[in-house]
Amino acid sequence: QVQLVESGGGLVQAGESLRLSCATSAPTLSTYDMGWYRQAPGKESEFVAAINWARGSTDVAEAVKGRFTISGDRAKKTLYLQMYWLKPEDTAIYYCTADPRGSYSDYRSWHGWGQGTQVTVSP
Repeated sequence: QVQLVESGGGLVQAGESLRLSCATSAPTLSTYDMGWYRQAPGKESEFVAAINWARGSTDVAEAVKGRFTISGDRAKKTLYLQMYWLKPEDTAIYYCTADPRGSYSDYRSWHGWGQGTQVTVSP
């Protein structure tokens, strides 16, 4: 099973930026399609973004479209989530995911999960 390790979370103020990283143990970055989910306190897990390496395409949730970008560095085997113009409602634990076997927006599709990294956005 793929191992995923996130980093880069922290406390920022509204309007600031943050970049999350996810290192994969897979043979290559593109072995599995990858993505990001988040879960806020008392709320269900929410799809954020995913990347299809074969098509070179990305899928980004409407709630963060235009502010968040998903990308990867193949040499470093690392997936990124660049977050701009952060809002307090972006506060959540962010999880890196890999190996989807269904819809990207269904958390049950994903078979690899990181331990999560906390992002807190103050007003």
